[in-house]
Amino acid sequence: MNIAGKFPGLLIAGCSTFCMAAEPAASSWPEFRGPTGQGLADGPGPRKWSRDAGIAWKVGLPARGWSSPVIAAGKVVLTGARKDGATTILSAFALDAASGKPLWNVDLFTPSAEETVALHGKNSLASSTPIIGDGVVYIHFGHMGTAALRLNDGEVIWKQHIRYKPMHGNGSSPVLVGELLVVNADAETEPAVVALRKKDGSVAWRTPRAQQVRRTFSFSTPLVINNGGRTEILSAGSGMIGAYAPDDGHLLWKLTYGEGYSVVPRPVVADGIAYLSTGYDVPKLLAIRLGDATGDVTQTHLAWEVTRRMPKTPSMILTNGQILVLDDTGTLSGLNAKSGEVAWTKKLPGNFSASPILAGKILYAVTEDGVCYVLEISPSSAEILTETDLAERTLASPVLLAGALYLRTDEHLWKITGE
Repeated sequence: MNIAGKFPGLLIAGCSTFCMAAEPAASSWPEFRGPTGQGLADGPGPRKWSRDAGIAWKVGLPARGWSSPVIAAGKVVLTGARKDGATTILSAFALDAASGKPLWNVDLFTPSAEETVALHGKNSLASSTPIIGDGVVYIHFGHMGTAALRLNDGEVIWKQHIRYKPMHGNGSSPVLVGELLVVNADAETEPAVVALRKKDGSVAWRTPRAQQVRRTFSFSTPLVINNGGRTEILSAGSGMIGAYAPDDGHLLWKLTYGEGYSVVPRPVVADGIAYLSTGYDVPKLLAIRLGDATGDVTQTHLAWEVTRRMPKTPSMILTNGQILVLDDTGTLSGLNAKSGEVAWTKKLPGNFSASPILAGKILYAVTEDGVCYVLEISPSSAEILTETDLAERTLASPVLLAGALYLRTDEHLWKITGE
C-alpha cells in the first residue's frame, strides 16, 4: 500500500579495473557513496553556508535512521524507523529534490521486538542506504526485510526476508549487478553473501563466507568491478575480502587478514588495485593487486599495508594517485596509492563515522556532532576552507549532486546550495 505521509518542519530558504555505476553521474546519486560507489562527485559544490544562510530547504523527517539519501529522476529517497506505541515501523519516503516537498511515504515492515534488540549505540534500524536502478528503488533493512518499490510513486513491487541473526544491527547497503540485487549478510553466525532476483526478490544464490574467525559480524557494502573483462562482486567480511561471480556466487578469489572483524568501510578500486580497511581491533589499510587473482591470494597479491591512523568506519577516496583516509578520530591522511607512503596528515576536530566525499579538489567531511568541514586537497596538504555546525548529530554520509549538498541529520534533511 502506498500511504501518503506528511513531513514536519518543511522550511524553504533562499583503468583496466573500474567500478560499474548504476546511473549516469551527471543526473543521479543512485547508491551509497554515489555513482561510482567510491565517494566521488561532480563539482562544484557549496563552500560556505550557515544554519540560516545558503540553505535551499530543510525538511523534518517522519522517521529516524542513518541511511544516506539517494537521488534520481528529481526524487530524494530515504528510509527510516518510527514507533507507533509498542510497534516499530520501517518505511521508505521520497521528497522532491527541487523543493523538498513530500512525494510519497510507504510503510514496509513491522519487525518483532526480538529483531530490533541489541542495537549498537552508533547504529540505527535504518542504516542501509537504498539503491536505484531502472526506475526502481531497492530498500534494505537487513534481516528485517528487503523490498523493491517503483521510484515514481512508491508502489511496492515485492518484499523479501533474508533470515539471519545480526550482531549490533545492520549497516551494509545493497548493490546491483545485472539482474541481481546483492547484499552482505555478515551475521553473528553463518555469515554469507546473498543475491536476490531483481524481478521478484527470490533468492538466486547464497554463498557462505566459510572463513574461520571468532567474530563473524561485519557491515561493509560490496563493490561491483570489472576486473580485466570479468565482472566481480568485491565483498569484505570478517577475516577476508572475496570476489564473487555474479552468475552463481562462487568465490573467485580471496585475501585473508586474520581476525579483523566489524568491517565497515566500503572497498575502493583504481588502476588494478583494491584498497580495504580491515576493521577492529586495529585496522590495517591493505592494497591488493587484482589482475590474475584466483584462489587464495593472501601470499601473492598483497602490495602493501599500513596500520597507523586507519579508519574503522569512514570509507576511503582515491584521487590523482593518492588515497585519502579519514580515521574515526579525525586524522585525515593522504597516502601514495602505489606505495602506501604517507604524504601528509591533517587533524580535524571531532569524531567521524560518515564517509567523506570529494568533488574535484574539494572534500566534504562531517563529524558525528554535525560539523561539516570543507577542505581543499592537494598532493601535499589539506586546508580547511570553512566549517559549519549544523547542531544536530549525524552518522549519515553526505551527497553532492548538481551543485547542492544533501545532509541527513538526526531530525532533518538539508539541501545546501551555499551563500
